[in-house]
Amino acid sequence: MFQAGYLTIKKQIIDKRKRIKYVLDYPNYEVKTSFYDYLLTLMVNVADKTLISDDLYDILEDVNLDQLENLIKRIFASIAYNNFTKNNLQNYEGFYASVLYAYFAALGIEMTAEDVTNQGRIDLTLKLNDKIYIFEFKINKEHPLKEVKEKRYFEKYLSEGDVYIIGIVFDKKQRNIGQFEWEKVS
Repeated sequence: MFQAGYLTIKKQIIDKRKRIKYVLDYPNYEVKTSFYDYLLTLMVNVADKTLISDDLYDILEDVNLDQLENLIKRIFASIAYNNFTKNNLQNYEGFYASVLYAYFAALGIEMTAEDVTNQGRIDLTLKLNDKIYIFEFKINKEHPLKEVKEKRYFEKYLSEGDVYIIGIVFDKKQRNIGQFEWEKVS
């Protein structure tokens, strides 16, 4: 991907054994979003990915989080069952988070995965205009917002705009959302 121009050198590092290492990055916004669009095509079988992406952006921009649950269910319902054969993807929180990360990244939304706080890590933080969305993902557990509230993950963003905490529990048998809850905290 570097040779084709899809990645550029962000930083060159010479380690203590005189080997050269590179930190790569996308050369521009268009290549970055195009790359995530391509990943989505590989991961999710959706007839009109653009329509879902537009809907997803509008839902976040308008803070219509009840609709977010339905849209995320559509996304996961579109993943072919044979992606789960001969593996245990459905058992891992990271699988579900990666699918959503790819969608959000393709939208060009500012985000931080594994966002570190003084009390732990937020699974995923999105910033869209003056809105901050904090996502906590769980597999087959109840009360996904409990950890966010107890550890007050949202505190570091309270001065940046409206903060919404979103807890999603994925059901590994259904391979989709089992529970979805959200609250505004600011």
